[in-house]
Amino acid sequence: MKKHLKRLPAPRSWSIQRKSAFWTTRPAPGPHSAEGSIPLRVILRDMLHLCDNAREAQSILNARGVLVDGRVVTNPKFAVGLMDVLTLAEGKVHYRMTIDSRGRLTLVPAEAAESSWKLCRIEGKTTTRGGQTQLNLHDGRNILLPKNQYKVGSTLKVRVPSQEILGAFELEADAASLITGGQHVGEIAHVEEVHRTRNPRANVVSFKEGFTTDITKVFVVGREAPEIRMPEAPAI
Repeated sequence: MKKHLKRLPAPRSWSIQRKSAFWTTRPAPGPHSAEGSIPLRVILRDMLHLCDNAREAQSILNARGVLVDGRVVTNPKFAVGLMDVLTLAEGKVHYRMTIDSRGRLTLVPAEAAESSWKLCRIEGKTTTRGGQTQLNLHDGRNILLPKNQYKVGSTLKVRVPSQEILGAFELEADAASLITGGQHVGEIAHVEEVHRTRNPRANVVSFKEGFTTDITKVFVVGREAPEIRMPEAPAI
């Protein structure tokens, strides 16, 4: 695996200048893909503009004042992905990683109370040897439950870093959902119906706004209204 990444072929979901420099930071392997996450160094330098170079970014991280989902992170290549909560302890500033209408990962300011929880989509379930149900979430988390309670595709409201479940939002009619890919990326739409294909193709979700997409691009963010703040729509 290559350890370096040029700016020009960097994922289009990154909000960085392509020709200001030759190299950028390759994210470390983790729960998020390279296209679905941004390295912490790039966030501090190119998105928040808290430093001018990699050395200054490392100094900020070494001060142990940068937290992701409530945990201190000092690795500059740590990948911050969708719905992750970034906290700058010194300025008491909080951000949540979302996606805008151009498919780019974007940091949205969050209140202190909102920074204590995040939304996690259930990607799969397994049964452990003791009969417990293990939920596999989109950000690599695993939560053990004494019984089977939630469906795949639903979203959990999880307190971080303790992983206490605060609530759940099912993929059902009227559910507010964030579209994470395709022509309607970054939009909030309301579910009308989930169509089960019964074949190798992904299930399809139709929305009251008049379009459909496959279920892998649907992230439920609330029952009727989104629980999170979304990026402001561009004027043009």
